[in-house]
Amino acid sequence: MAESSATEKTDAEREEILDRMLTRLALCDDPKLENLLSKLLPHTISSLSSPSLSIRKKVMEILSHVNKRVKHQMEIGLPLLELWRMYMEANAAPMVKNFCIVYIEMAFERLLVEEKENMAPELVANISKLPPQHQDIILRIVAKVIGECHSIKIDEKVAAKYRLMNGTRDGKLFVEFCLHTVLYHPPSQSMASPAGLSVSQSDRITGKLPLKGDLLVMRKLGILNVIEAMELAPELVYPLYLAACSDSQESVVKRGEELLKRKAAGVNLEDMDLIQRLFLLFNGTAGVENIAADSRINPVNSALRARLMSVFCRSVTAANAFPSTLQCIFGCIYGSGTTSRLKQLGMEFTVWVFKHAIMDQLKLMGPVILSGILRSLDGSSKAESDVIARDVKTFAFQAIGLLAQRMPQLFRDKIEMAVRLFDALKMEDQYIRLTIQEATNSLALAYKGAPVSILKELETLLLKNSQVEQSEVRFCAVRWATSLFDLQHCPSRFICMLGAADAKLDIREMALAGLFLARDQDQTISKSNDIKYPELRDMLDYICKQQPKLLDSTELREEKLLFPSKMYVAMINFLLKSFEAEFERDPSVGGNSEFCSSVLTMCRLLEHAMAFDGSVELHASASKGLIAIGSHLPQLIASRYAGRISWLKNLLGHVDSDTRESASRLLGMASSALSSSAASSLICDLVSSISGTHKLRFESHHGALCAIGYVTAEYMMRTASISDPLLQSTIKCLVDVAKSESATLTSIAMEALGHIGLRGVLPAYECDSTSAGIIMILRERLGKLLSGDEIKVIQKIVISLGHISVKETSLDLLNVALDFIFSLCRSKVEDVLFAAGEALSFIWGGVPVTADVILKSNYTSLSLTSNFLSSDVPSSVSRSGFGDGIEVTEDTRDIVRDMITKKLFDVLLYSSRKEERCAGTVWLLSLTMYCGHHSKIQKLLPEIQEAFSHLLGEQNELTQELASQGMSIVYELGDSSMKMDLVNALVSTLTGSGKRKRAIKLMEDSEVFQEGAIGESLGGGKLSTYKELCSLANEMGQPDLIYKFMDLANYQASVNSKRGAAFGFSKIAKLAGDALQPHLRLLIPRLIRYQYDPDKNVQDAMGHIWKSLVADPKKTIDEYLDLIIDDLLTQCGSRLWRSREASCLALADIIQGRKFSEVSKHLKRIWVAAFRAMDDIKETVRNSGDSLCRSMSSLTIRLCDVSLTAMSDASQTMDIVLPFLLVEGISSKVASIQKASIAMVMKLSKGAGIAIRPHLPDLVCCMLESLSSLEDQRLNYVELHAVNVGIQTEKLENLRIAVAKDSPMWETLDLCLKVADSQSLDLLVPRLTQLVRSGVGLNTRVGVASFISLLVQKVGADIKPFASVLLRLLFPTVQEEKSSSAKRAFAAACAIILRYAGSSQAQKLIEDTAALHTGDKNAQISCAILLKNYAHLAPDVVSGYHAIIFPVTYVSRFDDDKDVGGLFEELWEENTSSERITLQLYLAEIVSLLCDGIVSPSWASKKKSAKAIKKLSEVLGESLSSFHHDLLKYLLKEMPGRLWEGKDAILYAIAALCTSCHKAISAEDPAAPSNVLTAISSACTKKVRSYREAAFSCLQQVVIAFGCPEFFDMAFPLLFEVCNQHSFTKPGHVPLISDASKTGENTAEEDVSAPLDKVLDCITSCIHVANLRDTIDQAKNLVHVCLCAFSPGLSWTVKMSAFSLIKELCSKFHHSADNTHNSSQNMDPTFLIHELVYCIAPKVVECINTIKISQVHIAASECLLEMLELFEAVPTVERKETGFKDELIHLFEVEKNEQAKSLLMKCINILKDLGSEITQT
Repeated sequence: MAESSATEKTDAEREEILDRMLTRLALCDDPKLENLLSKLLPHTISSLSSPSLSIRKKVMEILSHVNKRVKHQMEIGLPLLELWRMYMEANAAPMVKNFCIVYIEMAFERLLVEEKENMAPELVANISKLPPQHQDIILRIVAKVIGECHSIKIDEKVAAKYRLMNGTRDGKLFVEFCLHTVLYHPPSQSMASPAGLSVSQSDRITGKLPLKGDLLVMRKLGILNVIEAMELAPELVYPLYLAACSDSQESVVKRGEELLKRKAAGVNLEDMDLIQRLFLLFNGTAGVENIAADSRINPVNSALRARLMSVFCRSVTAANAFPSTLQCIFGCIYGSGTTSRLKQLGMEFTVWVFKHAIMDQLKLMGPVILSGILRSLDGSSKAESDVIARDVKTFAFQAIGLLAQRMPQLFRDKIEMAVRLFDALKMEDQYIRLTIQEATNSLALAYKGAPVSILKELETLLLKNSQVEQSEVRFCAVRWATSLFDLQHCPSRFICMLGAADAKLDIREMALAGLFLARDQDQTISKSNDIKYPELRDMLDYICKQQPKLLDSTELREEKLLFPSKMYVAMINFLLKSFEAEFERDPSVGGNSEFCSSVLTMCRLLEHAMAFDGSVELHASASKGLIAIGSHLPQLIASRYAGRISWLKNLLGHVDSDTRESASRLLGMASSALSSSAASSLICDLVSSISGTHKLRFESHHGALCAIGYVTAEYMMRTASISDPLLQSTIKCLVDVAKSESATLTSIAMEALGHIGLRGVLPAYECDSTSAGIIMILRERLGKLLSGDEIKVIQKIVISLGHISVKETSLDLLNVALDFIFSLCRSKVEDVLFAAGEALSFIWGGVPVTADVILKSNYTSLSLTSNFLSSDVPSSVSRSGFGDGIEVTEDTRDIVRDMITKKLFDVLLYSSRKEERCAGTVWLLSLTMYCGHHSKIQKLLPEIQEAFSHLLGEQNELTQELASQGMSIVYELGDSSMKMDLVNALVSTLTGSGKRKRAIKLMEDSEVFQEGAIGESLGGGKLSTYKELCSLANEMGQPDLIYKFMDLANYQASVNSKRGAAFGFSKIAKLAGDALQPHLRLLIPRLIRYQYDPDKNVQDAMGHIWKSLVADPKKTIDEYLDLIIDDLLTQCGSRLWRSREASCLALADIIQGRKFSEVSKHLKRIWVAAFRAMDDIKETVRNSGDSLCRSMSSLTIRLCDVSLTAMSDASQTMDIVLPFLLVEGISSKVASIQKASIAMVMKLSKGAGIAIRPHLPDLVCCMLESLSSLEDQRLNYVELHAVNVGIQTEKLENLRIAVAKDSPMWETLDLCLKVADSQSLDLLVPRLTQLVRSGVGLNTRVGVASFISLLVQKVGADIKPFASVLLRLLFPTVQEEKSSSAKRAFAAACAIILRYAGSSQAQKLIEDTAALHTGDKNAQISCAILLKNYAHLAPDVVSGYHAIIFPVTYVSRFDDDKDVGGLFEELWEENTSSERITLQLYLAEIVSLLCDGIVSPSWASKKKSAKAIKKLSEVLGESLSSFHHDLLKYLLKEMPGRLWEGKDAILYAIAALCTSCHKAISAEDPAAPSNVLTAISSACTKKVRSYREAAFSCLQQVVIAFGCPEFFDMAFPLLFEVCNQHSFTKPGHVPLISDASKTGENTAEEDVSAPLDKVLDCITSCIHVANLRDTIDQAKNLVHVCLCAFSPGLSWTVKMSAFSLIKELCSKFHHSADNTHNSSQNMDPTFLIHELVYCIAPKVVECINTIKISQVHIAASECLLEMLELFEAVPTVERKETGFKDELIHLFEVEKNEQAKSLLMKCINILKDLGSEITQT
């Protein structure tokens, strides 16, 4: 180093050296200054390390001089690298560093762009180690370079240098500086620094000069490109991209948004460091006092702040970044520079914070933010209508709601917030009310557990707001009432009652839910015992407090209601629940006087509800409420209403039937408190009202009949029984009504008789001195009604028959009743059947109800009350504790029971009619359910079980469901052995092993299938009965078809049996417990399958069993997994499509998420099942197969993915699945299986990684073969017809290959290449070679070649052991391949392998390839393609064999075949930079090859070589002279002999060679030109037209090339003879030559005649080289030739040649005229000139006149001018008038071409001058 050497010298010496340097610097010229400074400047600056002041002064002088010299001369470079090296030295002095950095900055500006690019990353690489001031300078330098060089793109090499900083402190400093640069904007005058920066940061970015305009934009764009190229973590660059997105320049914004989406989409917004940096940008530090003024950072601009807020609203970390979060929110809402958009975002962020902040943070921020929100709301006005202001308010209320959820303690002790929100609901606009409503509802929970005083205030607030106009306010009031208070809170329940009458449906529903009266809450109430209703007294007291008029009592029905009807209904229902709840808690509460007082108050409320203004629903509810009270407190009700009989009697005519029914019941209950006489009087009044002569309204008639029944039944319970006359009159009245009135009144009368019959045996009906049972009397009437279609009438009559028969002892009457009931066995109306079942239960005895329950409660019927179809506990009714029931012990009852049993079991249950079986099922179930504990039923349980088991297979769903219901009831009633038998039977049915125990005889009308189940008959009729099926079988001529129908019907029955068994089993399973454990191995697999059955009903049924049987489904499936999969796989091959479909769907579901150990032994079988199902004959099975295939694909991919599965398991899975897919899947003929297999193989290859290596040979070969075998066949069709439709075969092949390379197969091959390694080659290469030999199909052939190429590129030198084998295989393959695309692909593979071949192998291959150029077309194309690929893909290898390749390439360029020639031409152009130089380099080899080609027996080779010689001569010119002898010799040797096609190329080659080497030829052998001319002249006599043309063209060139004067005498006679022999015998023309010796000769044919224009050109060239004497000697012949040329029959091209000949002749004589002193008498041109002007010139004028081609006019005018000028110049010629002057003037006038016109004018002037001379003489 200069510095180290300097230290060894004294200060004086160093000063002297510096002085000399200064002198040298002063004397140095500017061009040499750069070289001087490269050494001087580092030494000078290093001298600053000396403490000597004199040395430093001298240094400063030198540096001052340098500055002055280079300041304005930017082309003078400075030694940057030396300066930087000095600067980075560890022991460099501070002053040295300071000066180094100054000159580094100066030197950087003088670098070339490329040098700047490469140097900038090195400068910034260690920037963290530099002083801060120097950091700023370096960063500014780098930023400037980035703006200049990288604003559009960055080079990858430069980017790699920047990436070296990743993860270092240098990188962070650089990114920070880049962020500040992107944030920078030229500050306004009012601001000291830009937004987002401090003053010091701004100065750091700009340095001395502010950045503006395009310079700043380019710098920002460059920074974005560099940051992208550095590939930094998204968290590091996210702020920078955000800043770019908010820039003021559109180009920066666009680029920033692009990078934000593409590079920062995966940013972690929960990174605390990132969030803190973003908050720093948003908040700045301008308000922080302990920071210096210059270092205080301004907040960023509004656009960027808005973007930051949207980021914060997606980050939970941001919500917990106190106090930054708080500062951010208040800055948005109240900041000085805030906008309405920021206010909106601030409120949105507030909502986010309240939702996601942790509680510790929220406790700190919540109260402060809440106060700010309230202040914001107080400051807003309703007039603010813009969208953003509305959004701000919306978010404010949302925030309040969220805060109420998170911090309820903030609101609990005051009701101000509740008042504020309820007021806001009333006052705010409609758009925001929903948000306020949600916030209000959230606030409700905050008051849970509030002090009592607060709750009291809330009660008042809610009651007030529950009745306001706005529906949202009412909704919130009801919501608060239901959520804030419990069910026992009376004020809130009253609010709910008010809400029950609201006009809004949602409020009504919520209010009813608050009262626990909603429909969906019935089950909840029944299952929950902890629901506590308020005390009846408390609830009534509060209601009466709100409406004191309820306590008033009146004898008459009021007009007005005290509450709305719907409110009244809800109130009544709630009070009744409270009433019943008290009785449930304490059954003895009825004796409590306070409770009785409350009950009386409730009675008053109910009586008020009966006001005339009340709705029908209200009256029904109120009257039923009185009955409900009476069922618990009959005496209280009887005593109260005994004195209000008239009030009740008025209700008997009510318009509502339920109200009339309830009034009748009440009248009956009240009559029990009347005296006997009063009761008798009441009955008489009722009877007389019916029996009177006046016509009653239906309602009154109905009410009176009901009342008679209830009152009479009650009277019969007295100790003093009713008198017989009164009873008879009553019965007579009812019977008369039953006989004579309408069907409805008849049924009501029968109902009344039934009620009386419950209390005792009905007396015989006495009429006309005869008596008979009432049923007998009404037998005809009842039979008619029961056979009708009035369902309700039939129901009432049937139930009344049951009631009448309860106490009946007459067997005859009971028989009649049973006949009536059994007559309904074919009814299809369910309600009728259930009613009949109830009646049978009453006749059987032992029903679980008493007469009091029926008569003194709101009882309707057993079937409707029990709801046993949906009951979970079937026999709940039988154990409900109503009492011992109604029972009569007469012997007749046993007879009746036997009759019922016989009818059911012998007739109905096994009937051939499904309607009768259904009726029998309903009735047997009714008996079992209602009378199950009867001894007779207990004995019949085995038979009942058998019957129900048999009925499980019914098609009728009702029969099936009831049978299964019956099974569960039987199970509950039976003993342990029966339970075990039942379980076994059900399991057998479900597993398909059970047998039907009893067959049903088929009749003609027996329905085998449901109508429409198997279509229609041939005639379009239905097919369902046995008879119709038999007819169809006979019509089709296949009687045995009926057996198939029966088999199908049996199968359907078995499915139905399983479904029915499932219904029963689901209930039994809950009760059977451990008894089912032994059967689980059989049940579980089948239950799994049945849950996926195509029949939705079977699915539901089996799902019920599954839920009942299995507590932990996952554990159960895991335990029985192997059994389940085995069963499902077996059923996948079932003959039943539903089993196949269900099994596939079940398998698809069950294998998901399984481990390898669980499914390893089943994998292949499942795949087989999936593929079989995908090829099923039924579409639904195919769809299920697709589902199974998708599930198996997902499972297999996961098991083969080494990132998710252990390597060993992945390998084993691959070993199982991949071979199967390759052999069975891809080769399948089913398109869906092929597609799925290929997709699966591709995914396996993608996820398996290196686990796929053992399978590479099979996989690769399969994929390659599939490229062709799975190709769309339509492409093959198109290729066959491509020629017909004009499509090029090669283009179509390229299209096919492109499609194949875009296929999944090729994608899989790419994946295989990624995992291929050197070890894979041992197995893979032999398979590939085999495929090269045997593979068929274009895509496969191209694919295997391309794969070999890619494989060699992947493994590189590892292919060397296989290179020889592959080259020996691929080289002949290229030759044999017919397809051009495949040929190119194999050639490319051959070329790539050539890289790694040995030298001898490479030489042999290249020589063999070059030798192909002499072969046929295919061999030549192969040669060209191979050589081209060698040059592209193995240039290093080929470079040593150019002497072999270039000659072949050059010669083959000239092949006649365009395809071959084009390929070699392209190869030549691509590999030769300069054609001339290349030819000179390899001239000897080329000439040798050309000589061989010329003497070749192949005419094509001769022609090709001749063309090559011609081109070689044209390019090299005289440079070819050294080789002319051999070339000319071989060419002339080819001239004699027979003609062959293309021999004219020899002539052209001779001409070109003579043109370029004429000097060498003449010098070497003076006789050679004559020999050449003789040979060519001989060729001119040949008869082939094309050859003669070539010969004449060649002759012309040779004559001109050698320029020998004697050539005229040698060639002209021949040419003159040719002109004479030329035939002009064309239609419309006559011969121009009239010589007598010629006229009789036949001229040659047109194709043999010589082209006259070529002959004339030859004569012209001969004239050009001839001596003047020889020309004059042939003057006559020359004139003759010219006259022949102007014959009218010749084309204008011949005339153009004639013009050239004449001009050449004139030129020669004109030259002679200029040299007249050298002429002699023997060289007199007078004759020729005279002939030219007076014979030929008129012909020229005639050409101008007759030929309308401007080119001809110009040439003819020039020719004419030449002749006239020559004529004028030679005075010896005799002058006379030419005779064409006038014509020439005319031609001048009509001529349009300006050039011709000008020439003609000159000719006219000459003629005028000549005319003047002639006149003078």
